[in-house]
Amino acid sequence: MTTADPALLPDKLPLVDLAALGTPDGDAAIARDLDSAFGGIGFAYFANTPISLAQQDAIFAASRAFHALPDAEKRAIDMNSFHRGYMAPKTSVIQTSSVAKVTKPNFSESFMFMHEVAEDDPRFGLPLQGPNQWPASMPSFRQEVLAYQAAMEDFCRRLLRPVAIALGLPPDHLLPYFEKPTTFLRMLHYPPQAPDSPDDEFGSAPHTDYGFLTILLQDMSGGLEVRRKDGVWLKATPIRGTYVVNVADMLSRWTNGRWQSTPHRVKNLSGGERYSCPYFFDMDMDAQVECLPTCTDAANPPLHPPVLYGDYLLERLNKNYSYRQTAA
Repeated sequence: MTTADPALLPDKLPLVDLAALGTPDGDAAIARDLDSAFGGIGFAYFANTPISLAQQDAIFAASRAFHALPDAEKRAIDMNSFHRGYMAPKTSVIQTSSVAKVTKPNFSESFMFMHEVAEDDPRFGLPLQGPNQWPASMPSFRQEVLAYQAAMEDFCRRLLRPVAIALGLPPDHLLPYFEKPTTFLRMLHYPPQAPDSPDDEFGSAPHTDYGFLTILLQDMSGGLEVRRKDGVWLKATPIRGTYVVNVADMLSRWTNGRWQSTPHRVKNLSGGERYSCPYFFDMDMDAQVECLPTCTDAANPPLHPPVLYGDYLLERLNKNYSYRQTAA
């Protein structure tokens, strides 16, 4: 934590307007806003994204329908070794948190979908390169999830240009790292927590994310909080139609700390059910992540050695999810 004057720190998350995404002037303006937001608190609301309200409502409806299924049907597609499927409540503990000593599992359940890998794909069978799972009694669920995933991947690919511009790179510099991106769509359900629940009981314990960018769609229940540099927790109050977007660990590492991967947490004290759909857009599994040339100089040498993204990701997953420890 820093001793920066709290008066100079934000009292709410900044908002980045993406209405002009994909135009030269628009991408330049968005790049400036991204650099300010991601270099300041590491989080921002994204407004006027290419994802329509109808698409957002549809994925929430699919999530609610899935989580309303009988427990036995959800458990029939428990997480497989490729990190796809149902994750029951209290089965993940954030052991790799750099924020706090986490001892209790998260009070939430989720369905995890990753990028599609066809059986004739040369990657099929490699770590995290396998089949997704689908609930047997929801024939339209797969189509709804795939449609949303495709829209989100297209959106994130379009974001790569203003991200590169913000970092002083040629607009297309980042594209080769995302030819076959590693993507996760997680449909989370947070049961209500009692107002007097223990201080160390969370829907999602304080943590940072693993990869490049997290694009979070949250319902209107509230509960997400973001830690400011001085340790103060800010509420990420829901704004209808927006996404909450944050820098994850690999992007922070790539930028040599210029952009920060900020701790965040969730407590559902709304009195009702909470749903959120984070989409994690990460680089190829075989991408080599080393300090970007515009983020280092003689006075600022690289803070980290190069790392293969896939190796880093597997280490984090293996430590944080009980099903992987059991399999090992």
